[in-house]
Amino acid sequence: MSNIPSELKFTNSHEWVRPEGNGVYTIGISDHAQAMLGDMVFVDLPDEGDTVDAGDDCAVAESVKAASDIYTPLTGEIVAINEELEGQPELVNTDPYGDGWLFQIRISDDSELDELLDAESYQDTLDEEE
Repeated sequence: MSNIPSELKFTNSHEWVRPEGNGVYTIGISDHAQAMLGDMVFVDLPDEGDTVDAGDDCAVAESVKAASDIYTPLTGEIVAINEELEGQPELVNTDPYGDGWLFQIRISDDSELDELLDAESYQDTLDEEE
């Protein structure tokens, strides 16, 4: 079973969402997703100031196995990116819910949060994939 922090929200496409306050949310990929992808070799992040719509592919995680699109679960403006990943993409593998975060977004539609999965529902989707 994957590590699934109960305080986070998730998407069916394995992104996680953590509230930071003032309408800003941190986005990353789940422990399950990084394990499936394997060792990260490069992460292509959006630019600060980019405006994205929920469901847009806005980043790419490249591993030794494959390149995978990362989708933004929320609509808004990118306000920060994890620049540490430029030199250390493996942080996504070693600490997917901490130092391996991808970007932060200031959301423009709070109702989108209702469409995210809680930790238990996300675990249910993983169980169905097996």
